[in-house]
Amino acid sequence: MNLRAMEKEDLPLLAEWLNSLEFQGEYFSLLQISRFEAEKMFENPFELKRFIIEKKDGSKIGFIAHFYVLHPARRQLEMGYALVPNERGKGYCTEAAKIMVDYLFLSKDTMRIQATTDVRNVASQKVLERAGFKKEGIIRKSFFLRGELRDGYLYSILREEWKEPKILTKTASQK
Repeated sequence: MNLRAMEKEDLPLLAEWLNSLEFQGEYFSLLQISRFEAEKMFENPFELKRFIIEKKDGSKIGFIAHFYVLHPARRQLEMGYALVPNERGKGYCTEAAKIMVDYLFLSKDTMRIQATTDVRNVASQKVLERAGFKKEGIIRKSFFLRGELRDGYLYSILREEWKEPKILTKTASQK
């Protein structure tokens, strides 16, 4: 599995995914966006960085993203992810989350990375726990989804809990 920065040529696929009820699943906000809106999302002011999740054969199976919570000066990052339905439950999202955690702690001056998930989204909770995140608590009525206010769990991993890369390794010149 590989992560690579999302490029403009990936935007039609992103729009297709975000417009698909099957891709969105039960815990993703209902979105209907045009290619123009996808381009606007790509050029956002909130430093949202998206990465494509690819299998070894190059097939694109989802995305993972990170952004600053409130403001970059706070140095707190949040991440989120989504996979195509037929690739869920195979460990790809957990691997992507571990890679993203390594990448963020190796490249950003951040003390914590957090993620939120619907309290009913057990699969996402398992991804976060396997990636080293700890559940901090419930955020009551924290988001609106499918016609109702929903509670979420807040997860985080602190730099001192991470300690060292789990997946990303030294380059050949450092060995």
